[in-house]
Amino acid sequence: MPRLALYALIVCVLSVAAAVVSFVEGSWLGIVWVLLAGLSSNMAWYYLKRARAQKSVTH
Repeated sequence: MPRLALYALIVCVLSVAAAVVSFVEGSWLGIVWVLLAGLSSNMAWYYLKRARAQKSVTH
């Protein structure tokens, strides 16, 4: 797994955990965490697909 995809995946997991904690505490700030989770998951997919495409081109 590419390093950037791994970092984006870690950010996604942490932001989902932060969103859950925020919503449990009754804070609407969790919406920001959900949006960050969506962004970081898209980044992770992008980096994974890009690495796969580069790998298939070189081989």
